[in-house]
Amino acid sequence: MSTPAISTAEGMIGAPLLYKGKVRELYDLGEHYLIVVTDRISAFDFVLEPAVPEKGKVLNRLSAYWFEQTSHLIDNHVIHTDVDRLEGIVPAEHREALRGRIMVTRKAQRIDIECVVRGYVTGGGWRQYQESGEINGIKLPEGLRKNSKLAEPIFTPAAKNDVGHDEDIPFARMAELTGAELAEQLRTRSLELYSYARERCEQRGIVLADCKLEFGLVDGKLIFIDEIFTPDASRFWAEENYALDIEIDSMDKEPVRTYLAGSDWDKISPPAPLPPLVVEETTRRYKEIYRRLTGAEL
Repeated sequence: MSTPAISTAEGMIGAPLLYKGKVRELYDLGEHYLIVVTDRISAFDFVLEPAVPEKGKVLNRLSAYWFEQTSHLIDNHVIHTDVDRLEGIVPAEHREALRGRIMVTRKAQRIDIECVVRGYVTGGGWRQYQESGEINGIKLPEGLRKNSKLAEPIFTPAAKNDVGHDEDIPFARMAELTGAELAEQLRTRSLELYSYARERCEQRGIVLADCKLEFGLVDGKLIFIDEIFTPDASRFWAEENYALDIEIDSMDKEPVRTYLAGSDWDKISPPAPLPPLVVEETTRRYKEIYRRLTGAEL
């Protein structure tokens, strides 16, 4: 039986809340940040009800797993993920509820670029390719089909917007925003990280189609921040489901998107609560990708 969903950690944390995103909450510990990953779920720019039990644990523990696995490639912001070390900040009565869903991190200056790497022509990249034969200004071979594997992964950044959608930009524009040297660092590290994770995923029967990565600076040094190779920040396909010219069922909140797309929701007003079966199937999906990626049960 699933544990109760956590929609917010407000009232459980004895530290100031700095930011409340669609899923994550950021608290100020002074020298460090405390990130709490809730079970909230969003789709089509709406936070939905109810929350999905254990989703936050999957996201947090997967990020912790990948941060550790990739630490030889680039340093990251993780200090620890042990709620029992937060005595005086998290009261004892709330620690079990928050176990597995917290991360204490270094304070980094966020670089306002979403570093997207694509190994396959799908999603928004496929739409760009259909219109222009390019993705973010990168000319691609003619005749590619939806979900085609690219000969080499490509780096397709987006400028982050705190309000509205991020903006796809060519690399030259990114270099103007960040400076040429940092832009080149970001591209190189992003492609290295994607290639490493894609190989690891292939060993587990999973296709890593694309991913988005975030970086920050600590004392002028580039480090990896936020989340990494989770279902919310990557497009995973089960190898057995891979095919060209179709919409491949991704290993994430696809049950929610499918349900909403097939409902009479107008996508303008807040949607009705998700049916229990959709919530249960979404929890199952998140736990399954965790098991397949790490080899461990949640």
